[in-house]
Amino acid sequence: MKIYLKNDAGVTKQVKVGFSWTTLFFAFFPALFRGDLKWAFIMFIISAVVGPFTLGIGAWISGIIFSFVYNKIYIKEMLEKGYRPASEEARVVLENNHIIARAA
Repeated sequence: MKIYLKNDAGVTKQVKVGFSWTTLFFAFFPALFRGDLKWAFIMFIISAVVGPFTLGIGAWISGIIFSFVYNKIYIKEMLEKGYRPASEEARVVLENNHIIARAA
């Protein structure tokens, strides 16, 4: 599911919530293309370090793990940078996926 996040300057970004198929198939490249250099570097280093010792299987396994968590990590970092859900529907999706706390 895709939602929109918006910051105070009015910049809106579309983000995907849930499993990251692009991270599964393309490893660190989705993070690199999003401008998330920190996580692109982390994913690359983990694959580069673990891969050779396990004949590539370790890099594949780390890719699977990151596929489940990367979108959540990316959204949390966007929220820390000042982005907020652009609509009530986006807020509900983030609450239901336990990315933000429910409003009291």
